[in-house]
Order: sequence, then structure tokens, then C-alpha cells
Amino acid sequence: MSNDTVITVVGNLVADPDLRFVPSGRAVATVRLASTPRFLDRSSGEWKDADTLFITCNVWGQQGENVAESLQRGHKVIVRGRLKQRSYETPEGERRTVVELDAEDIGPSLATATARMTRTQRATTMALAADLPQPSPSSWNGAPADPWASAPVPAGVGHDGSPSF
Repeated sequence: MSNDTVITVVGNLVADPDLRFVPSGRAVATVRLASTPRFLDRSSGEWKDADTLFITCNVWGQQGENVAESLQRGHKVIVRGRLKQRSYETPEGERRTVVELDAEDIGPSLATATARMTRTQRATTMALAADLPQPSPSSWNGAPADPWASAPVPAGVGHDGSPSF
């Protein structure tokens, strides 16, 4: 939607991601993020912490599964997504409203850490790729295979791994 509020938040995960599946079978990972801005207090010349923002982020589908497998409590992450407001009723009958972030993109911050990426493949691509020749560990020269390296495309398969008709 054109009127959605898109924001980017950088902070630390306060708990491990919680992966669940909705009744349709779609995955959703919930992560809670703490972001504490710092500012220079000009009167004292010292850096101080402002109030901490705690925000719940929902990460849907394959990306949610990747988050649950890759991230954990304490990791510094960058999240970009859309703010959503929803209301619900507690078991005691009280109405509550929460603001959450539906993540479009999430990943580790490389400001204070390193990361090694492994590209995931869709199930259909993986099934088609099973017929491709696999590199042997001796051809790696001690380094992992390049996941983006080009490989011969089997007949009937497009270059993006989708079936061609």
C-alpha cells in the first residue's frame, strides 16, 4: 500500500527467534528487537543512552525460516519493514493495541561481526538440481563451493530454476 509507514531499525535481538506456522502452513518468525540511540550530552561532553525502543518484528515465509536458523539472542540486526497496528482482546476482556513491524528485509549488522551467507533454494529448484553434477570436496581446494557459480541448466529448466514451457 502506498500509505504504509516503512522504517528501518537497527538493534539487538533480546531473545532467540520464535518460529511458528499459521494454519495455512506458512511460516512466521517473531523477533523482539531493542534499539537504544546514543547522543552526545554537550554540557558534560559524554555519550549517553536515550530511551530504549522495544519492537516486535514478524518475518514471514522462507525468510522467517532463514531468520530462525541464522539469528539468535544478542545479534545486532538491521530490519526494514512496514509498521502495522492491530488490536486484540485479552482473556480478561480488556482491549489492547500493539504496533509491530512486518519485516520485508532483515539481516545481521556487519558493523561488529562477520557473516557467511549460504543461499537457500526453493524446493522445486532443489529437485531439478538433483540431476546436476555435484562438485567433489577435492575440487574445493579447501574453500566452500561458490553458491552463485553457474552450472549447466538441464533441458526444460529456465535460467532462474523455474520450469520453461
